[in-house]
Amino acid sequence: MMYFNEDKLTFAKIWIGIWSVLCCRSTLFTVLTYLVDMQRFSYPERPIIFLSGCYTIVSLAYIAGFLLGDKVVCNNRFDSDVKTVIQGTKKEGCPILFMMLYFFSMASSIWWVILALTWFLSAGMKWGHEAIEANSQYFHLAASAIKTVTILAVGQVDGDVLSGVCYVGINSVYALRGFVLAPLLIYLFLGTSFLLAGFVSLFRIRTIMKHDGTKTEKLEKLMVRIGIFSVYTVPATVVIACYFYEQAFREQWEKSWMSPDFTVFMIKYLMMLIVGITSGFWIWSSKTLNSWRRFYTRLASNKQGETTV
Repeated sequence: MMYFNEDKLTFAKIWIGIWSVLCCRSTLFTVLTYLVDMQRFSYPERPIIFLSGCYTIVSLAYIAGFLLGDKVVCNNRFDSDVKTVIQGTKKEGCPILFMMLYFFSMASSIWWVILALTWFLSAGMKWGHEAIEANSQYFHLAASAIKTVTILAVGQVDGDVLSGVCYVGINSVYALRGFVLAPLLIYLFLGTSFLLAGFVSLFRIRTIMKHDGTKTEKLEKLMVRIGIFSVYTVPATVVIACYFYEQAFREQWEKSWMSPDFTVFMIKYLMMLIVGITSGFWIWSSKTLNSWRRFYTRLASNKQGETTV
């Protein structure tokens, strides 16, 4: 992706670095809150925790790319001052950052699909959280199945000079379509389908309850909570649109040396991290404050007990 001048490359690294730090802080707080009070987070909401954990690793990969500059994505200079972009996984650091970024970004998408599925089972099919949790091993199996695809994608890894990390499909349109675009489209379709099916079921139940004169406040709160997280479809759609832009015009850029729209790439990186940033808002409530208060109380009592002994 050597279409941009040095100023734009510097701006891109700072841009991605800032959003990565914000994403890491938000998702790490979400994961730590879960560890402090595990019993609070049951299905169908628990996939949000695993999704946040995935985004923590993704943000750490981008932070590493920001701190390392072009050390991972570019070959060592020879006699000339011209830098060449890494192709393949021979340079140390490149495959590690790729595995972190690709595996966990795809796993986060799968966990969003699982979240949509569990919402549908809970709201639409009237499954209890115990019934959903009984099948949780299949959810983890689905999320870890991406390992096989990751291994296949390793042969198509290139350096990304904008972010400072290695990824698949940077130079190959076919790799971009097969390993990035196709999976993202499938995940978006499945997740959206489950969400829509859940909403249809909820609206039907709400209509029946209103007709019978039953209060619908709890049901409407559930609909709002599902609706908030269904906003994930917006950044996911934007990212896919950006990838479509890349694969559609890549050949033209290479043949004519025309510069792509820099803004599209910056929007893509922002949308890739924005879900992780907003996932922290899900747990901002009085319950979270109470969870941390109880945690600090336990710590204080344990320290006091040790001092007494």
